[in-house]
Formats: sequence, structure tokens, C-alpha cells
Amino acid sequence: MGRPSCVERLPPVALRRGVSDAFLRPLLRGSFLRFLATAEITHPPRRGEFRRDPGSEEHRLASLGRQRGVAAARAMVDGMPHRDDDVDAAMVAIHLRSRDLPRAEALFCAAPPLARGLHLDTLMLGGYVKSGHLDRARRLFDGMAVKSVVAWTCMVSGYCSAGLVDEARRLFDLMPCRNVFAWTTMVQGYARNGMLREAREMFDQMPERNVVAWTVMVKAYADNGCIQEAGELFSRMPRKNTYSWHAMITGFMFAGKVDDAIELFDKMPHRNVVSWTIVVTGLAHNGFACKAREFFDRTPKKDTPAWNAMITAYTKDGHLNEARRLFDRMPAKDLLTWNIIINGYSINELKDEALRFFLLMLRSAVSPDSATLISILLTSESTMEVRQIHGLSTRLGFQSETNLGNTLVTMYSRSGDLSSSWLAFRGLNVKDAITWTSTIQALANHGCAPCALQGFAQMLRYGYKPSSTTFTAVLSACTHVGLVEKGQKIFKSIHHVYGLEPTIEHYSCLVDLLGRGGYVREAKEVVDSMEQDMCDEAILGILLGACMTHNEVEIAREVAESLVKIDPSGSGGYTLLANVFASGGMWNDMASVWKIIKASKVKKTPGFSQIEVNARNHVFYSRDQMHSQCTEIYEMLNCSLVPQMKGSSSLGTGSTDQNIYYIV
Repeated sequence: MGRPSCVERLPPVALRRGVSDAFLRPLLRGSFLRFLATAEITHPPRRGEFRRDPGSEEHRLASLGRQRGVAAARAMVDGMPHRDDDVDAAMVAIHLRSRDLPRAEALFCAAPPLARGLHLDTLMLGGYVKSGHLDRARRLFDGMAVKSVVAWTCMVSGYCSAGLVDEARRLFDLMPCRNVFAWTTMVQGYARNGMLREAREMFDQMPERNVVAWTVMVKAYADNGCIQEAGELFSRMPRKNTYSWHAMITGFMFAGKVDDAIELFDKMPHRNVVSWTIVVTGLAHNGFACKAREFFDRTPKKDTPAWNAMITAYTKDGHLNEARRLFDRMPAKDLLTWNIIINGYSINELKDEALRFFLLMLRSAVSPDSATLISILLTSESTMEVRQIHGLSTRLGFQSETNLGNTLVTMYSRSGDLSSSWLAFRGLNVKDAITWTSTIQALANHGCAPCALQGFAQMLRYGYKPSSTTFTAVLSACTHVGLVEKGQKIFKSIHHVYGLEPTIEHYSCLVDLLGRGGYVREAKEVVDSMEQDMCDEAILGILLGACMTHNEVEIAREVAESLVKIDPSGSGGYTLLANVFASGGMWNDMASVWKIIKASKVKKTPGFSQIEVNARNHVFYSRDQMHSQCTEIYEMLNCSLVPQMKGSSSLGTGSTDQNIYYIV
């Protein structure tokens, strides 16, 4: 058998797509597996290579599966007197397309290994990768007697999508033969993981570049906010297609350069409905709902995505009545339409309306997906509500969906149910960096700091890159257990190891960590090293609190002066300074501070309590005499609550969950 060519035959299911306007869209959306399925079409089979017969059984089977579903396709197969490898491959493809990995895997495993061939192996490999089962994909890949360039590229793409870029690069370097799409996969892998320098180096090393490769690099710069570099590369492109223009217009829009985006849109030689939709979406992103409506009304032919973009514009701007009117006028609604309107009510905290539309959706012919359930989950206020949505997701078959699982971890934690949050984490077959971050955050917020730190160590061991949110949770955990040295080391690694810029939250955690540990002067040095616009009342308040705890009067005086400069009308700085003087027995200094407060008429915000009863929000301020039920409140307080509190021998004592959760 001769050496396989660089350009291998794709699975028959891939050939159902023709060269169309949607050629690059999967690439630009980041789904490279679908992109690979279209990439081969630009390289026609060589003379003598196999071409699918439109009248063949596998062709008719694939068409039947797309049109009438899995059951109809299975019935057709059961009626066949003989089945060949292509028929098995078509059935595997149908099951994969319907997200039924277990059945696809069962069919695949039932085929004798020697009879499977490159075609079926590559198809199953893509299924594993798309489902996130990289361990199974790698075992299959390593066992393949012959590997096509598509198989190699598919495996590289899987590692890139999981954030395992180093492993992807090692595999890429082992490829015996690479085509332009293999190179482009690696460029995109670097770009999607924020490694622009490596992406550009790979792009510059490419032996040949087509319009796809150029567009990927332009989009990489644009997505990462490097709009100037994207523009320079765009102007150098030897040939541009519609998607090149779309990538650049989108980059301008998301960089806030609306005028530049519209100017480029006006220069486009050929526009389609996607071009108009991109402008509408970009204007919505920048808060120009009225301008977006102008472009929407000018769109020559409005398809469903165009309507969805305009409804999104209204929901983001809070114009829910306009969004609802457009929703009602829409000629044909798809799943995304329902998700947009439900999510619009959800993010605007209109829980009842979100649930009402969710119920309407369930009664319609459109079935919810994981994104729908995530929107409803975000409106949940109790553990019971989270459990109901969790149960529904299981019945709908979304129990292994990573994004939904991440939301369950977070919402269980917010509702106070750490055990269920932990079980949701353990139940996920495929975890990503967000999964680990959500779990670390949940453990840290509930006081399980050692477990949070153990989870962080496991996350790094598995090769996931921590985000800014991850570091906030980990530094918070270090603060809870007083690990000053470890916390300082982690803080330094944010920039020096992971290339991220520390945020105000990271600085706040570090100052709190040092202050609680008694390193007040070191905490003051951290505050002094911060950029002026980052140093706010919150972080100075943390430092002042540490000064009071450790009786650092002189440092407290300096910090209080800085706090007063930032907020001259606020009482926080003065009050904290007075408390520091009081804790040190400096009564004259304390009296002087209170004189300043009274003389300057500094406004002191009174303490208040807040409670919701029968869907009505009640706010009661300290010494309040204006509340409509003031008499009843004081009577309840003085005659019932105060005697009960005085009679209690263990105020503030409650049961504590002592369960230890180990990251496995």
C-alpha cells in the first residue's frame, strides 16, 4: 500500500455540504470540526479516487436521517439484505449528528477492526473530539493503522479546543504531512487561547496561505482587541472574501469603533443578509438600538438571524416591550429566538416573564436546549428551583452538557447547597477551565479553603489555564486560611507565569491577606504600588480595617487621608479613622475626627435592613420613624425579638457543615 496523500478522502457525511456562503462560518464560530468537513471540498478528488454515487444506499440513508430522523434511518437499514462499511459509517454519522454518542460508539465497536477502515475511524474520531472525550479519541487515534491528514488535524483541533495547546503543538510537530488546513488549525488554536504571538509566528511559518488562513489571523487579532494589527493584516490580504470583510467589521464593532465599522461596511463589494446582521448585532453591542433598527429596516431580505439580532439589540438595551413586539411580528421563530427573549427577561431580572415564555416554549413545537435552561437557572433564587431545572435537564438528556453543568455548580453554590454543587461537578463527564473555576469559587465562598486550593492544584495538573476569576477565588481561599506566602506567590504568577494583568479584585485579596496576617506595612506598599485609578475606597477600607486590628495608627492616618481625598463627602474614612484612634486609646484624636465630621457636614449613611414580603420590598433604616408600619415593627422588636435575643445563650451559633470535599 502506497503512502497516503496529504489530502485524504473525507467521510461521506461531510460531502453533503456544498461550496456555499457558509464555507467559513464554522471556522469563524470556532467549531473547526465542521470547518474540516468543508475544507476538503476545495481540493477535488484525484482521478480514480472514490466519489459518492448520489443513488447509493448510504447517500439515500444519510438524506433520510437528515429529513426524518434516526428511527427512519434505522428502519431502512434493518430492511437491507446486505450492509457494507459505508452504510455503517452513514448510521454512525446520523447518531453523532443527533448527539447520541453511546449508540454511535456501539455501532462503531460492533464493526470488526480490520473492516472499519480509515473512513469510519476518522468519523468516530471526530465524534469523540466534538463530544470532548479526548482520552477516547486519543486511544482510537493511536490505534489507527493509517492516519489521514484529516485525522491528525481533527486530533490537534480537539486539544486546542480543550485549551491543551502544548499537547496540540506536540502532535502537530509529529504530523508526517501537513496541508494548509492543518496549519490553520494550529494558528486558530493559539489564537483562541490568547496566545497571539505564537499564532502569528505559526502564520508566518506557513508554506502557503489561502484566504481562510489570512481571515483566521485577522479574526484572531480582532477578537483579542488588537484592532490596529488586524487592520494592517486585512489591508495586506492578497484576496478577500465575504468572511474576511465580516471579520474586520466585527472587530471594529467589538472594539467600539462603530464609525469605522460602518465605513468598511459601505465599502464592501458584495453584501448578503449576514453582512447586515453583523452590523445590527454590532450596533446592539455598543448600545445603539435605534441605529440598529435603522439598519434592520434597510436590510433587503430579513432572515431569522436578522430578526434575532434586532430582538437581541432591544433586550440588551432593556427595551423589552419593543423586543416583545418584534417577537410577536416575527414570521418564523427558531430555538435561538426563544432563547433570546427568555434570556432578555432573565438578565433584566423579570423572572415571572422569563418563566412564562419558557412555559410557552414548552407548549410550542420548539424544544429547549441547554442555553434555555441556563437562562432559567439564572433566575432561580432557591435550592428547590435549581433542583427542578436540574431534574428537567436530566430528563431532556443534557446531564453531560458542560456549560449547563458549570451553571448548576454556580447556582447550587449561590443558593447555599455546596453538597449539590459538588455533585454537579462530579457528574460532568467533560470539564473545562470554567468548570474548575466555578468549583474552586464555590469551595472558597463556603469556607472550604483547603479544598479550593487542592482543586486549583488539580486544575493546573490537568493543563487548564486559570482565568482572572480563578485567581480571585484562589487568593480569597488563601486569605481564609492565612497562607500569606502562598498567596503572594500566586499573585506574582498572575502576570509572570500566565501573562494576565492583576485586577482590582486581585489587589484587594492580596491586601486583605497581608492585613489579616499582620503584614500591614507590606499591604500599604502594595497599595502604594497600584495605579492611581485602581486605588478606590474599597481597597483603602480593607487596609484601614487591618490598621485597626493591628493598632497601626500612623499608617491608618495616612490611609484615611487618602480615603478622604477620594470621597470627601463620605463618612467611611473618618469613621474608620475614629475607630482606629479609639482602639489605641487616643481619645483626643478620636474627638477631633468627630468634630471634623460634624463641622464639614459629612453625610453618614444610616444602617438599614431589607426584606421582601409578598413580592413587596421593605426597607427600614436605623431609628426610622417614617415607615408606614413603624409602630408594629418597634413593637415586634421590643416585645418579642429583644427578649428572645437576651435569653439566648448562644447567639450566632449555628450548625456548620464540616464535610470535607476532595478533588478527584
